[in-house]
Amino acid sequence: MRNLSNLNVCFLAGTLAQGGAERQLFYILQALCRAGGTPRLLSLSRGEFWEESIKGLGVSITCVGDQGARLKRLVRIVKELWRDPPDVLQSQHFYTNAYVSVAARLLRSRGIGALRSNGEYDVSDSGRLGGWLNLHLPRTIAVNSQNAIRYAMARGVAASRLFFLPNVVDTEWFQPANSVQEESVTLVAVGRLVREKRLDRFVSALGRLRNDFHLNVRGLIVGPGSPAHDLRPELENQARNLRLLPNSLQFLGGISDVRSIYAQAAICVLTSEWEGTPNVLLEAMACGLPVVATKVGGVSEIVEHQRTGLLVDPDNLDGLATALAELVRNRELRIEMGRRARTFVEERHSVQRLPTYLDRLYNVDASATRQAPAPVPQGSLI
Repeated sequence: MRNLSNLNVCFLAGTLAQGGAERQLFYILQALCRAGGTPRLLSLSRGEFWEESIKGLGVSITCVGDQGARLKRLVRIVKELWRDPPDVLQSQHFYTNAYVSVAARLLRSRGIGALRSNGEYDVSDSGRLGGWLNLHLPRTIAVNSQNAIRYAMARGVAASRLFFLPNVVDTEWFQPANSVQEESVTLVAVGRLVREKRLDRFVSALGRLRNDFHLNVRGLIVGPGSPAHDLRPELENQARNLRLLPNSLQFLGGISDVRSIYAQAAICVLTSEWEGTPNVLLEAMACGLPVVATKVGGVSEIVEHQRTGLLVDPDNLDGLATALAELVRNRELRIEMGRRARTFVEERHSVQRLPTYLDRLYNVDASATRQAPAPVPQGSLI
């Protein structure tokens, strides 16, 4: 068994933008540094959101993505690590798995891939060949949801190669705020303004609550738009038609520290078409908020229906509005669900548990085979 303090680990990240995978990378690097290790990071991008925070941990970052050609990037990665090959070369994004797998073989290091989201999106987004290579080349894949594990196994990935590494959240940073009785109940949705987040459902449900149920609610949408296709004007037009602007719905854009937003909210709402294990829900639950969410991807793995929140089918807008109305009308139920949500995150997804999960990941025998139980225990090979 190798101790985390003397394990030479290098990560390859496709981006250091403001996203869930990048936040998890920060938590992992932080855990390794606190354990006495000196992890390294290679990135295909430079100058993005998480770069300064990661450098603040004392982690060196080298950009290896200046060359657009894949082969040139691979050569750069190998050259960068040739003199001091890591014990473990780990991918943080699915689309960098092939780089890691080939480089690890050349460097005689152990390569670990990543599979996030629901699995299906990652594979399809990489193209037919890229999806196959990124899914099948890694000898071990760290997966953050049971849903993605099932997807990978259905496509021929051996159970012995899949390791469940759950997302974590800093429960000391994200804490419940003092509850304040307000006239209106605030609903918050946090996520990039992109199609798959289906924030149009949030806007529609908010309109139903105010116009049909006649409930005193307001909504907050937190998240940046997409450079390729900014949905904010479209969502604002929808909100205007439902008479939600300017007083009943606010678009707050990207916010680096969302704790103050969770402190204003009574319910966290997720309306996505697909997900892996949403960091947003873990953060909101750590802050003591109940959740109303679409039952997609790994959401049902972290939200227990009628205990820590309410789950609805993605296309059931009536069900979404009804579930929200139930919590809006019942303050005691909101508080109790929020309390259970906080306890769940502390017990299963706290960042304090991460060193144990990483120790198992790095010390597991990659050649071992086990029969896959269901569900997979956290932080273990299946």
